Amino acid sequence: MRLYLSSYRLGNHIDQLLNLVGSGRRMAIIQNALDFIPAEDRKRYSETIYDIHGVFEALGFKTQPLDLRNYFGKKGEIASTLKEFDLIWAVGGNAFLLNRAMYQSSFDKALIHLLEQDEIAYGGWSAGICVMGPTLKGIDLCDKPHQIVQGYDAEIRWQGLGIIEHVLVPHYRSDHPEAPMMEHVVAYLKEEEIPYQTLQDGDVLLYNGQEAPILLNRDAGKVSSFNLNKS
Repeated sequence: MRLYLSSYRLGNHIDQLLNLVGSGRRMAIIQNALDFIPAEDRKRYSETIYDIHGVFEALGFKTQPLDLRNYFGKKGEIASTLKEFDLIWAVGGNAFLLNRAMYQSSFDKALIHLLEQDEIAYGGWSAGICVMGPTLKGIDLCDKPHQIVQGYDAEIRWQGLGIIEHVLVPHYRSDHPEAPMMEHVVAYLKEEEIPYQTLQDGDVLLYNGQEAPILLNRDAGKVSSFNLNKS
């Protein structure tokens, strides 16, 4: 299983991402976590602040947008689409919205199978990594669970993809607007004895095949393993 889980944007270890993917440069970018934001605002942000497609294309990737809404209710169709890519990347936004999109499109099942077969790598930041754990309990203290748009199920889906065994808490004690809220998330997870791992912006949690996961610190080199936080 190959995962590059960043707290914010690409993190400080792009070399490790390139190594993880290898020679493959076909890439799909999922931005459904941002579907609650008007299209014009998203376009303006991409043009003036941060263009995720441009960032990856500068690294040599051939990017394509992957809108999971196009696969809602179409079981099985997305699996063949995902096989066209070497890397799937999910950006930040609302983790509950992204989680719904992954479930309603059957992306969750297709991704798990492809990761198990080592046919694809997955990466993302913020919401894109929060959905990887077993639950979104606690994440509701920083994201709005009821925030949906047309086409999305209204019911809150608390169950994450379960690809990793702990809840990831991004932006922890970082220079990020959501950092104060993450203190409340951690307090809740401690109280409920839910295993979690905090990441500061710049940090990356790396899974590379059969090797033990590695926490790549934002300021230093590799940490051979990471300690699961649990009260």
